[in-house]
Amino acid sequence: MPYQSIFRAGLFDNHVILVTGGGSGIGRCIAHELAALGAIPFIAGRSLDKLARVADEIREDGGRVDLTTCDIREEDQVRAMIATILQRHGRLDGVVNNAGGQFPALLENISKKGFEAVVRNNLTGTFLVSREAVNQYMNQHGGSIVCILADMEKGFPNMGHTGAARAGVANLCATAAVEWARYNIRINGILPGTIASSGLETYGPGIMDHLDSVRQQIPLKRLGTESEVSAAVVFLLSPASAYTTGALLKVDGASSLWAQMISIEDHKSNEPFDGFHRAFRPSWLPGASY
Repeated sequence: MPYQSIFRAGLFDNHVILVTGGGSGIGRCIAHELAALGAIPFIAGRSLDKLARVADEIREDGGRVDLTTCDIREEDQVRAMIATILQRHGRLDGVVNNAGGQFPALLENISKKGFEAVVRNNLTGTFLVSREAVNQYMNQHGGSIVCILADMEKGFPNMGHTGAARAGVANLCATAAVEWARYNIRINGILPGTIASSGLETYGPGIMDHLDSVRQQIPLKRLGTESEVSAAVVFLLSPASAYTTGALLKVDGASSLWAQMISIEDHKSNEPFDGFHRAFRPSWLPGASY
């Protein structure tokens, strides 16, 4: 079964779109959907094995893909990655800044090294990739950049380092939307809520056990799917969002809006959109539910 995208076939025919962090989780799903819509996703990350596995999946499904390893925290590597894309394909139509990483910790327990590592991964890396895409190609040809952030608008207790970094990315998007509009470049951000993705497993069994109670506090009473985030990315990359720039789109089941001043009665959730035929499903999720 191919990827069940709601967007029309051929939407991105022959477009080259960089997806950082494309070797797992949401980035893997985005790469699959873009390939299914005719694009050549160029996936990048630090693990060649992960990237190669995703590339094999996409080719098995009949899509095209390219890849390279890159540590987005390193300026020289980012510069070389963008140059490689242009050397191989001659164009770069879009960028999905998906790569990132963090670990749970209270602020008082985060070392300077740990704080700076998360900021470099989530904020500095996003800046470097975006800047190089603009300077090496998009300032002459236009393009669309989508940044994956997180729900940090009410702070980010237990992950203050990534909350600070993601808030910086949100401001970066706002600034770049104005500065780069003259180049016909659009830049937007997506704020996913709690998504049923392989990324959850990096936080260990304690976090996984806590997720059922988290789900009960989401107004839609379920976790999101990788496909629902990917669909939002595709919209922001597509011509349908030609007048949308500097925006932050929440994909979170209204979890960021609930101030816990009223109770959300238990109810049957709406049906999730799950178009990704190779989607990761956490083993603890009961049945077909999210």
